[in-house]
Amino acid sequence: MQAVAEQQRTLWFDYDQGSLKVIDQTQLPFQCSVLTLNTLAEAADAIVSMKVRGAPLIGITAAFGVYLSLRADANSLTLACEQLIKTRPTAVNLRWALMRMHTTLEHVAGPLRAQHALLHAQQLLDEDSAACSAIGEHGLKLLQVIFQQKQAQQGAGAVLNVLTHCNAGWLATGAWGTALAPVYKAKLAGLPVHVWVDETRPRNQGASLTAWELGRSQIAHTLVVDNAGGHLMQHGLVDVCLVGSDRTTASGDVCNKIGTYLKALAAHDNGIPFYAALPLSTVDFSSFDGISEIPIEERSADEVTHVQGRDREGVIRQVQVSAPGTPVSNFGFDVTPARLVTGIITELGVFPATPAGLSSLRALSPAASSGVDH
Repeated sequence: MQAVAEQQRTLWFDYDQGSLKVIDQTQLPFQCSVLTLNTLAEAADAIVSMKVRGAPLIGITAAFGVYLSLRADANSLTLACEQLIKTRPTAVNLRWALMRMHTTLEHVAGPLRAQHALLHAQQLLDEDSAACSAIGEHGLKLLQVIFQQKQAQQGAGAVLNVLTHCNAGWLATGAWGTALAPVYKAKLAGLPVHVWVDETRPRNQGASLTAWELGRSQIAHTLVVDNAGGHLMQHGLVDVCLVGSDRTTASGDVCNKIGTYLKALAAHDNGIPFYAALPLSTVDFSSFDGISEIPIEERSADEVTHVQGRDREGVIRQVQVSAPGTPVSNFGFDVTPARLVTGIITELGVFPATPAGLSSLRALSPAASSGVDH
Protein backbone atom coordinates (compact mmCIF):
# COMPACT_ATOMS: atom_id res chain seq x y z
CA MET A 1 0.00 0.00 0.00
CA GLN A 2 1.14 3.51 -0.75
CA ALA A 3 0.36 4.64 2.80
CA VAL A 4 0.40 1.76 5.28
CA ALA A 5 -2.06 2.37 8.10
CA GLU A 6 0.48 1.22 10.68
CA GLN A 7 2.74 4.10 9.70
CA GLN A 8 0.07 6.79 9.75
CA ARG A 9 -0.45 9.08 12.71
CA THR A 10 -3.16 11.67 13.25
CA LEU A 11 -1.61 12.81 16.52
CA TRP A 12 1.92 12.82 17.89
CA PHE A 13 3.94 14.68 20.49
CA ASP A 14 6.83 16.76 19.20
CA TYR A 15 9.42 16.37 21.95
CA ASP A 16 11.76 18.91 20.33
CA GLN A 17 9.11 21.64 20.36
CA GLY A 18 7.33 20.41 23.47
CA SER A 19 3.95 20.56 21.74
CA LEU A 20 1.16 18.26 20.58
CA LYS A 21 0.72 17.95 16.82
CA VAL A 22 -2.58 16.92 15.26
CA ILE A 23 -3.96 16.76 11.74
CA ASP A 24 -6.81 19.25 11.41
CA GLN A 25 -9.55 16.96 10.13
CA THR A 26 -11.87 19.85 9.33
CA GLN A 27 -9.54 20.75 6.44
CA LEU A 28 -9.53 17.32 4.82
CA PRO A 29 -9.71 16.11 2.10
CA PHE A 30 -8.46 19.25 0.35
CA GLN A 31 -5.72 20.27 2.77
CA CYS A 32 -3.66 18.17 5.17
CA SER A 33 -2.85 20.79 7.77
CA VAL A 34 -1.06 20.14 11.05
CA LEU A 35 -2.11 22.04 14.16
CA THR A 36 0.18 22.77 17.10
CA LEU A 37 -1.47 22.53 20.54
CA ASN A 38 0.31 24.04 23.52
CA THR A 39 -2.43 24.65 26.09
CA LEU A 40 -5.39 22.97 27.71
CA ALA A 41 -7.73 25.44 26.02
CA GLU A 42 -6.33 24.59 22.59
CA ALA A 43 -6.70 20.85 23.22
CA ALA A 44 -10.29 21.30 24.40
CA ASP A 45 -11.15 23.46 21.38
CA ALA A 46 -9.66 20.90 19.00
CA ILE A 47 -12.03 18.28 20.44
CA VAL A 48 -15.13 20.49 20.49
CA SER A 49 -14.60 21.79 16.96
CA MET A 50 -13.85 18.26 15.70
CA LYS A 51 -10.41 19.13 14.46
CA VAL A 52 -9.71 15.81 16.15
CA ARG A 53 -12.55 13.28 16.28
CA GLY A 54 -13.13 9.57 16.59
CA ALA A 55 -13.75 8.07 20.01
CA PRO A 56 -10.24 6.68 20.67
CA LEU A 57 -8.50 9.81 19.38
CA ILE A 58 -10.66 12.09 21.52
CA GLY A 59 -9.52 10.24 24.63
CA ILE A 60 -5.87 10.39 23.62
CA THR A 61 -6.08 14.10 22.83
CA ALA A 62 -7.66 14.72 26.23
CA ALA A 63 -4.84 12.81 27.94
CA PHE A 64 -2.26 15.06 26.31
CA GLY A 65 -4.47 18.03 27.19
CA VAL A 66 -4.08 17.07 30.85
CA TYR A 67 -0.32 17.15 30.40
CA LEU A 68 -0.45 20.58 28.75
CA SER A 69 -2.48 21.85 31.69
CA LEU A 70 -0.16 20.38 34.32
CA ARG A 71 2.85 21.81 32.56
CA ALA A 72 1.40 25.26 33.16
CA ASP A 73 -0.06 24.54 36.61
CA ALA A 74 0.83 21.39 38.56
CA ASN A 75 -2.30 21.78 40.69
CA SER A 76 -4.76 21.87 37.77
CA LEU A 77 -5.35 18.11 37.46
CA THR A 78 -8.97 18.02 38.61
CA LEU A 79 -9.88 21.26 36.86
CA ALA A 80 -8.35 20.07 33.60
CA CYS A 81 -10.24 16.77 33.72
CA GLU A 82 -13.50 18.55 34.49
CA GLN A 83 -13.03 20.93 31.58
CA LEU A 84 -12.11 18.20 29.10
CA ILE A 85 -14.92 15.83 30.08
CA LYS A 86 -17.44 18.46 28.95
CA THR A 87 -16.10 18.69 25.41
CA ARG A 88 -17.96 15.67 23.92
CA PRO A 89 -20.65 13.78 25.89
CA THR A 90 -21.20 10.59 23.89
CA ALA A 91 -17.78 8.96 23.36
CA VAL A 92 -16.96 7.00 26.52
CA ASN A 93 -13.24 6.85 25.64
CA LEU A 94 -12.99 10.46 26.77
CA ARG A 95 -14.16 9.66 30.28
CA TRP A 96 -12.07 6.48 30.35
CA ALA A 97 -8.86 8.27 29.40
CA LEU A 98 -9.41 11.11 31.86
CA MET A 99 -10.18 8.69 34.70
CA ARG A 100 -6.95 6.84 33.95
CA MET A 101 -4.99 10.06 33.93
CA HIS A 102 -6.56 11.30 37.16
CA THR A 103 -6.09 7.97 38.97
CA THR A 104 -2.48 7.72 37.83
CA LEU A 105 -1.52 11.31 38.68
CA GLU A 106 -3.51 12.30 41.76
CA HIS A 107 -0.90 10.89 44.17
CA VAL A 108 2.14 12.04 42.18
CA ALA A 109 4.02 14.94 43.73
CA GLY A 110 3.23 18.26 42.07
CA PRO A 111 6.66 18.94 40.55
CA LEU A 112 6.62 15.50 38.88
CA ARG A 113 3.03 15.50 37.65
CA ALA A 114 3.62 16.98 34.22
CA GLN A 115 6.44 14.56 33.46
CA HIS A 116 4.34 11.57 34.52
CA ALA A 117 1.33 12.90 32.60
CA LEU A 118 3.30 13.06 29.36
CA LEU A 119 4.59 9.52 29.82
CA HIS A 120 1.11 8.19 30.54
CA ALA A 121 -0.50 10.05 27.62
CA GLN A 122 2.12 8.58 25.30
CA GLN A 123 1.40 5.16 26.80
CA LEU A 124 -2.31 5.55 26.01
CA LEU A 125 -1.43 6.44 22.42
CA ASP A 126 0.84 3.40 22.06
CA GLU A 127 -1.76 1.13 23.67
CA ASP A 128 -4.45 2.30 21.28
CA SER A 129 -2.21 1.75 18.26
CA ALA A 130 -1.51 -1.82 19.38
CA ALA A 131 -5.18 -2.45 20.18
CA CYS A 132 -6.30 -1.29 16.75
CA SER A 133 -3.73 -3.50 15.06
CA ALA A 134 -5.09 -6.46 17.03
CA ILE A 135 -8.66 -5.49 16.08
CA GLY A 136 -7.51 -5.62 12.47
CA GLU A 137 -6.08 -9.12 12.86
CA HIS A 138 -9.24 -10.49 14.47
CA GLY A 139 -11.42 -8.77 11.90
CA LEU A 140 -9.25 -10.10 9.08
CA LYS A 141 -10.09 -13.67 10.10
CA LEU A 142 -13.79 -12.88 9.75
CA LEU A 143 -13.29 -11.28 6.36
CA GLN A 144 -11.26 -14.26 5.15
CA VAL A 145 -14.08 -16.66 6.07
CA ILE A 146 -16.70 -14.47 4.39
CA PHE A 147 -14.56 -14.15 1.27
CA GLN A 148 -13.87 -17.90 1.09
CA GLN A 149 -17.59 -18.57 1.20
CA LYS A 150 -18.23 -16.06 -1.57
CA GLN A 151 -15.35 -17.36 -3.65
CA ALA A 152 -16.71 -20.90 -3.37
CA GLN A 153 -19.96 -19.67 -4.91
CA GLN A 154 -18.63 -17.25 -7.52
CA GLY A 155 -15.17 -18.59 -8.26
CA ALA A 156 -12.29 -16.53 -9.58
CA GLY A 157 -12.94 -12.84 -9.80
CA ALA A 158 -14.94 -12.64 -6.57
CA VAL A 159 -14.54 -9.40 -4.64
CA LEU A 160 -15.27 -8.84 -0.96
CA ASN A 161 -17.64 -5.87 -0.62
CA VAL A 162 -17.58 -4.06 2.73
CA LEU A 163 -19.97 -1.27 3.68
CA THR A 164 -18.91 1.19 6.37
CA HIS A 165 -20.44 4.29 7.92
CA CYS A 166 -18.63 7.42 9.13
CA ASN A 167 -14.85 7.27 9.59
CA ALA A 168 -13.24 4.62 11.77
CA GLY A 169 -9.79 4.50 10.23
CA TRP A 170 -6.39 5.69 11.39
CA LEU A 171 -7.66 9.27 11.39
CA ALA A 172 -9.93 8.33 14.31
CA THR A 173 -7.40 6.37 16.37
CA GLY A 174 -3.75 6.01 17.31
CA ALA A 175 -3.12 3.98 14.15
CA TRP A 176 -4.83 1.44 11.84
CA GLY A 177 -8.35 2.39 12.89
CA THR A 178 -11.16 0.22 14.22
CA ALA A 179 -13.65 -0.66 11.48
CA LEU A 180 -11.08 0.01 8.76
CA ALA A 181 -8.29 -1.94 10.47
CA PRO A 182 -9.58 -5.30 9.12
CA VAL A 183 -9.81 -3.72 5.65
CA TYR A 184 -6.18 -2.56 5.77
CA LYS A 185 -5.11 -5.98 7.03
CA ALA A 186 -7.15 -7.63 4.26
CA LYS A 187 -5.40 -5.53 1.64
CA LEU A 188 -2.01 -6.52 3.04
CA ALA A 189 -3.10 -10.18 3.08
CA GLY A 190 -3.98 -10.02 -0.61
CA LEU A 191 -7.77 -10.18 -0.36
CA PRO A 192 -9.57 -8.39 -3.20
CA VAL A 193 -11.53 -5.95 -1.06
CA HIS A 194 -13.81 -3.10 -2.06
CA VAL A 195 -15.42 -0.62 0.34
CA TRP A 196 -18.77 1.13 -0.05
CA VAL A 197 -18.23 4.46 1.71
CA ASP A 198 -21.31 6.16 3.14
CA GLU A 199 -21.01 9.93 2.76
CA THR A 200 -22.14 10.29 6.42
CA ARG A 201 -24.12 13.47 6.60
CA PRO A 202 -24.12 16.04 8.02
CA ARG A 203 -20.34 16.38 8.44
CA ASN A 204 -19.49 14.02 5.56
CA GLN A 205 -16.79 12.09 7.42
CA GLY A 206 -17.14 9.24 4.95
CA ALA A 207 -16.75 11.47 1.92
CA SER A 208 -13.99 13.67 3.29
CA LEU A 209 -12.08 11.27 5.57
CA THR A 210 -12.74 7.59 4.83
CA ALA A 211 -12.52 8.01 1.06
CA TRP A 212 -9.35 10.06 1.50
CA GLU A 213 -7.77 7.37 3.68
CA LEU A 214 -8.68 4.51 1.36
CA GLY A 215 -7.47 6.42 -1.68
CA ARG A 216 -4.08 7.01 -0.10
CA SER A 217 -3.79 3.28 0.57
CA GLN A 218 -4.94 2.31 -2.93
CA ILE A 219 -7.91 0.34 -1.63
CA ALA A 220 -10.82 0.08 -4.06
CA HIS A 221 -13.76 2.10 -2.80
CA THR A 222 -16.91 3.84 -3.98
CA LEU A 223 -18.59 6.80 -2.31
CA VAL A 224 -22.37 6.46 -1.97
CA VAL A 225 -25.11 8.59 -0.48
CA ASP A 226 -26.20 7.56 3.01
CA ASN A 227 -29.54 6.16 1.85
CA ALA A 228 -28.05 3.83 -0.76
CA GLY A 229 -26.98 1.11 1.67
CA GLY A 230 -30.29 -0.75 1.73
CA HIS A 231 -30.47 -0.79 -2.07
CA LEU A 232 -26.94 -2.18 -2.33
CA MET A 233 -27.77 -4.92 0.16
CA GLN A 234 -30.98 -5.89 -1.64
CA HIS A 235 -28.99 -6.42 -4.83
CA GLY A 236 -26.29 -8.58 -3.27
CA LEU A 237 -23.61 -5.91 -3.46
CA VAL A 238 -22.65 -5.94 0.23
CA ASP A 239 -21.02 -8.94 1.93
CA VAL A 240 -20.46 -7.46 5.39
CA CYS A 241 -21.00 -4.21 7.29
CA LEU A 242 -18.19 -2.90 9.48
CA VAL A 243 -18.68 0.13 11.71
CA GLY A 244 -16.91 1.69 14.67
CA SER A 245 -18.48 2.77 17.94
CA ASP A 246 -18.38 5.73 20.29
CA ARG A 247 -19.86 3.76 23.17
CA THR A 248 -20.93 0.13 23.48
CA THR A 249 -22.94 -1.09 26.46
CA ALA A 250 -22.49 -4.18 28.62
CA SER A 251 -25.48 -5.69 26.83
CA GLY A 252 -24.01 -5.20 23.34
CA ASP A 253 -25.90 -2.08 22.21
CA VAL A 254 -23.70 -0.05 19.86
CA CYS A 255 -23.76 3.75 19.74
CA ASN A 256 -22.22 5.14 16.57
CA LYS A 257 -22.63 7.99 14.10
CA ILE A 258 -26.23 8.86 13.26
CA GLY A 259 -27.51 6.56 10.51
CA THR A 260 -25.76 3.42 11.74
CA TYR A 261 -29.01 2.00 13.12
CA LEU A 262 -30.62 2.17 9.68
CA LYS A 263 -27.70 0.26 8.14
CA ALA A 264 -28.05 -2.43 10.80
CA LEU A 265 -31.77 -2.77 10.10
CA ALA A 266 -31.13 -3.17 6.38
CA ALA A 267 -28.35 -5.68 7.02
CA HIS A 268 -30.60 -7.72 9.32
CA ASP A 269 -33.40 -7.72 6.76
CA ASN A 270 -31.02 -8.96 4.04
CA GLY A 271 -29.12 -11.51 6.13
CA ILE A 272 -25.84 -9.62 5.97
CA PRO A 273 -23.42 -9.78 8.94
CA PHE A 274 -23.08 -6.52 10.84
CA TYR A 275 -20.01 -6.08 13.04
CA ALA A 276 -18.87 -3.24 15.29
CA ALA A 277 -15.11 -2.89 15.77
CA LEU A 278 -13.86 -1.13 18.89
CA PRO A 279 -11.19 -1.17 21.60
CA LEU A 280 -11.98 -2.09 25.19
CA SER A 281 -11.88 1.60 26.09
CA THR A 282 -15.11 2.07 24.10
CA VAL A 283 -17.11 -0.41 26.20
CA ASP A 284 -19.11 1.18 28.99
CA PHE A 285 -19.59 -1.72 31.40
CA SER A 286 -21.70 0.49 33.67
CA SER A 287 -24.35 0.98 30.98
CA PHE A 288 -26.85 -1.69 29.87
CA ASP A 289 -29.63 0.04 27.94
CA GLY A 290 -28.04 2.08 25.20
CA ILE A 291 -31.21 3.83 24.09
CA SER A 292 -32.09 5.19 27.52
CA GLU A 293 -28.67 5.52 29.14
CA ILE A 294 -26.26 6.83 26.50
CA PRO A 295 -26.27 10.65 26.18
CA ILE A 296 -26.69 11.58 22.53
CA GLU A 297 -24.82 14.70 21.50
CA GLU A 298 -26.81 17.37 19.70
CA ARG A 299 -24.67 19.55 17.52
CA SER A 300 -24.96 22.91 15.79
CA ALA A 301 -27.68 23.48 13.21
CA ASP A 302 -25.03 24.90 10.88
CA GLU A 303 -23.74 21.38 10.25
CA VAL A 304 -27.08 20.56 8.61
CA THR A 305 -27.92 23.85 6.93
CA HIS A 306 -24.44 24.39 5.46
CA VAL A 307 -21.86 22.28 3.67
CA GLN A 308 -18.17 22.86 3.05
CA GLY A 309 -16.54 22.11 -0.27
CA ARG A 310 -14.14 23.33 -2.92
CA ASP A 311 -15.45 25.46 -5.77
CA ARG A 312 -14.38 25.35 -9.39
CA GLU A 313 -11.60 27.84 -8.68
CA GLY A 314 -10.19 25.61 -5.95
CA VAL A 315 -11.36 27.83 -3.09
CA ILE A 316 -12.77 26.08 -0.03
CA ARG A 317 -16.11 27.62 0.82
CA GLN A 318 -19.10 27.00 3.06
CA VAL A 319 -22.52 27.34 1.42
CA GLN A 320 -26.06 27.18 2.74
CA VAL A 321 -28.34 24.40 1.43
CA SER A 322 -31.59 25.20 3.27
CA ALA A 323 -33.93 28.16 3.42
CA PRO A 324 -32.91 30.77 5.99
CA GLY A 325 -34.54 30.18 9.35
CA THR A 326 -35.32 26.49 8.74
CA PRO A 327 -35.67 24.65 12.09
CA VAL A 328 -33.04 21.93 12.50
CA SER A 329 -32.52 18.84 14.63
CA ASN A 330 -28.96 17.53 14.61
CA PHE A 331 -28.44 14.42 16.73
CA GLY A 332 -24.87 13.24 16.26
CA PHE A 333 -25.35 9.55 17.09
CA ASP A 334 -27.88 6.75 17.29
CA VAL A 335 -27.97 3.40 19.07
CA THR A 336 -28.08 0.06 17.29
CA PRO A 337 -29.72 -2.56 19.57
CA ALA A 338 -27.60 -5.62 20.29
CA ARG A 339 -30.07 -7.90 18.51
CA LEU A 340 -28.98 -6.36 15.19
CA VAL A 341 -25.23 -6.74 15.85
CA THR A 342 -23.59 -9.96 14.66
CA GLY A 343 -20.54 -9.49 16.86
CA ILE A 344 -18.15 -7.10 18.57
CA ILE A 345 -14.57 -7.10 17.25
CA THR A 346 -12.05 -6.07 19.91
CA GLU A 347 -8.32 -6.39 20.51
CA LEU A 348 -9.06 -9.51 22.59
CA GLY A 349 -11.10 -11.24 19.92
CA VAL A 350 -14.64 -11.34 18.54
CA PHE A 351 -17.49 -11.56 21.05
CA PRO A 352 -21.25 -11.98 20.73
CA ALA A 353 -23.22 -8.77 21.20
CA THR A 354 -24.98 -10.20 24.25
CA PRO A 355 -24.70 -9.67 28.01
CA ALA A 356 -22.87 -13.02 28.24
CA GLY A 357 -20.53 -12.05 25.40
CA LEU A 358 -19.64 -8.71 26.93
CA SER A 359 -19.26 -10.36 30.33
CA SER A 360 -16.70 -12.73 28.80
CA LEU A 361 -14.90 -9.76 27.30
CA ARG A 362 -14.85 -7.97 30.64
CA ALA A 363 -13.40 -11.04 32.35
CA LEU A 364 -10.49 -11.00 29.91
CA SER A 365 -9.93 -7.27 30.25
CA PRO A 366 -6.79 -6.18 32.14
CA ALA A 367 -8.98 -3.68 33.97
CA ALA A 368 -11.05 -6.52 35.43
CA SER A 369 -8.11 -7.87 37.45
CA SER A 370 -7.07 -4.41 38.60
CA GLY A 371 -10.56 -3.41 39.67
CA VAL A 372 -10.63 -0.43 37.27
CA ASP A 373 -13.97 0.26 35.60
CA HIS A 374 -15.17 2.93 33.21
